[in-house]
Amino acid sequence: MCSRILLSGLVGLGAGTGLTYLLLNRHSPTQIIETPYPPTQKPNSNIQSHSFNVDPSGFFKYGFPGPIHDLQNREEFISCYNRQTQNPYWVLEHITPESLAARNADRKNSFFKEDEVIPEKFRGKLRDYFRSGYDRGHQAPAADAKFSQQAMDDTFYLSNMCPQVGEGFNRDYWAHLEYFCRGLTKKYKSVRIVTGPLYLPKKDPIDNKFRVNYEVIGNPPSIAVPTHFFKLIVAEAPTANPAREDIAVAAFVLPNEPISNETKLTDFEVPIDALERSTGLELLQKVPPSKKKALCKEVNCQIVVRDFSNAAIKQSKDVKLLPPPKKRN
Repeated sequence: MCSRILLSGLVGLGAGTGLTYLLLNRHSPTQIIETPYPPTQKPNSNIQSHSFNVDPSGFFKYGFPGPIHDLQNREEFISCYNRQTQNPYWVLEHITPESLAARNADRKNSFFKEDEVIPEKFRGKLRDYFRSGYDRGHQAPAADAKFSQQAMDDTFYLSNMCPQVGEGFNRDYWAHLEYFCRGLTKKYKSVRIVTGPLYLPKKDPIDNKFRVNYEVIGNPPSIAVPTHFFKLIVAEAPTANPAREDIAVAAFVLPNEPISNETKLTDFEVPIDALERSTGLELLQKVPPSKKKALCKEVNCQIVVRDFSNAAIKQSKDVKLLPPPKKRN
């Protein structure tokens, strides 16, 4: 019995080989791999043969239940999508002085669109954000992808979006943080950024117990509203010493709420291991501690306040909306 795993980014539990193949073959992302059933990391030597006809793996003849993660390869970023929350787990970007200096794209030609690679029942819809009170918050910013129109268009897939508080966050402090990241390319030849949502517990003032509580938008309610967002920044090859092998690293966790521009960026800095525990992700595990330098000791980790609000209003009028895809018979 064989199950067919479509790697247009569909990475099942334990499908590490498929993931590696996809990342190494970015220009041919759609591959079909035959596999008996989803592999486990290690065979269980404690399972003994017996005559009671117990075979839990027999369920796989009906299909593999998951979880399945939709891995998308784009020109400027790679994203991994969470079908349950209908938000990305993470989005990986790479920006350079050359990529940011290019001006080959116009945001006026981009439009928000549903990601049809993701099955319809797990896909964020344009109508889900309508009158929700939240912005469609880019995880990979459009401003990081001006080197090609296709790269910029890719950032407008809803699979690259999360519901974000608009005024005071997405249009303000979060935008300043994105600008800070771009500014790092003045001191480093290569900057890699991992961005994603978090759903963190909060202490109940009545019974003092910690609970995870977040809103869900859409009709029916399907898109989770993150309580926080994170950015992991990895700066490589300092302009002053490009041959340096170590990296400069910083991780930040920000609440999804209005933040005063007077707040120091370093107030949101967190240890990488704390971010790993909160996300369940392995981050920089192949880098020896001696090769990881504190970014905020090399540069001034401070936002520069710029007025993005008027631009955001103008762009919201300019950006076109693609109608929802027609249902297929």
